[in-house]
Amino acid sequence: MARAVMLQGTGSDVGKTVLVAGLCRAARNRGMAVRPFKPQNMSNNAAVADIDGNTGGEIGRGQWLQALACGVPPSVHMNPILLKPQTDIGAQVIVQGRMAGEARARHYQALKPRLMEAVLDSWGRVGEGADLVIVEGAGSPAEINLRANDIANMGFATRANVPVLLVGDIDRGGALASIGG
Repeated sequence: MARAVMLQGTGSDVGKTVLVAGLCRAARNRGMAVRPFKPQNMSNNAAVADIDGNTGGEIGRGQWLQALACGVPPSVHMNPILLKPQTDIGAQVIVQGRMAGEARARHYQALKPRLMEAVLDSWGRVGEGADLVIVEGAGSPAEINLRANDIANMGFATRANVPVLLVGDIDRGGALASIGG
């Protein structure tokens, strides 16, 4: 497996996506074979990606951008779980680029152990032939209501044995308290 590092944030919208894209480009410019990875994303902004050599799968637009920064074609394995919100409490569940169904927030929690299998499968595929994989977490690892069976942050980092760097946005206020806390 390639070397890896994971960026997790003190919250949503603290700059993780752009920071990962920038680090991907910097590594590429230094001659490294680098790949992005985000275990789980929640967004209605999807982009088309390859499913095992064929186009037609969906990933988050952020991972599509990160793939471009790496100079590689976007793959569904770079964002194996994509949640596309449909209501205040439910979302479409896209697994490795394909619609797998819909789930309410409460029921989604029960799906996570099975989804971790897809995440780890994609993780292995993304690392093939790479020198470095830069992983982006989702939201914040401090959201205790989401910790059980976590596949997006520390649950993934622990299972995949990936070191974590914490990202905060000083402009939003409370970043130092969030990092210290």
